Amino acid sequence: MTVRTARNGDIELAWEQLGEPGGEPVLLIMGLGAQMVGWPDGLCAELADRGFAVVRFDNRDVGLSTHLDVPPRRRGAAPYSLSDMAEDAVAVLDAAGWPAAHVVGASMGGMIAQLLAVEHPDRVLSLTSVMSTPSPRIGRMRARTLLTLVRKARRLARQHGRPTSAEAMADFMVAMQEVTGSPAYPAGREQHLAMLRIAMPRDASGLSGPGARRQQRAQRAARDLRAELAGVRVPTLVLHGDSDVVIRPEGGRATAAAVPGARLVEYPGMGHELPPPLWSPFADEIRATADEATTAAP
Repeated sequence: MTVRTARNGDIELAWEQLGEPGGEPVLLIMGLGAQMVGWPDGLCAELADRGFAVVRFDNRDVGLSTHLDVPPRRRGAAPYSLSDMAEDAVAVLDAAGWPAAHVVGASMGGMIAQLLAVEHPDRVLSLTSVMSTPSPRIGRMRARTLLTLVRKARRLARQHGRPTSAEAMADFMVAMQEVTGSPAYPAGREQHLAMLRIAMPRDASGLSGPGARRQQRAQRAARDLRAELAGVRVPTLVLHGDSDVVIRPEGGRATAAAVPGARLVEYPGMGHELPPPLWSPFADEIRATADEATTAAP
């Protein structure tokens, strides 16, 4: 696939399109520190099979998009906001030649997708928020879960050092997903390894690099969108796992409660990830939501 470039001011955004060009437009927005290849090819193929033209892109500070070498404006402050990242998504829509699209965001990407629906409503045909939240203070990780992850990461670092190869990073991710993954859909090492062999040559800084830390500051500084989401008038779908410990189910429930007529689907045994057995159900739900938008259109 050809990687193209969109521009928002000084920020260049790498993006690519999958599926038939004449399909219905769907824009995928990935989460904290994750590259566009975090949207699995298999899930993208499921969406293409349902009539979508699929665009995914690297958020600023990850992958092949612009990495900022910008210190915080003040201690702990983010050098940009999630609203800035939503404008990046608009720039990708412009580069794709799409006046509007069905917008799907995962985790932090779901927060960005919600901002798109609030701040750029004319660019959003339908909204799908996956394992996300309307506020960084709703559904956030419990302190004991964070402590478990930190201890596990430190123990692995003492035993094996910092993972620098795809193989070592896959082992690290498998260990982390013992805490954050899906009890009903355990991910195999080979699944992680296949993605990492693509992702690491594009950007070796990973989920804990300086770009991811800047994104994290932007996410933590995000405002509570619940009051503004009450004004969203496009069909809205919320997908969440009942076993998500990174953004707990309260985040998805709060999103669905805030948007009039939103539909919430909770998956038993799903954690903070996109398990392959659920790709087809996800695509079906997104297709049904897009059909609602088509039916409602004049």
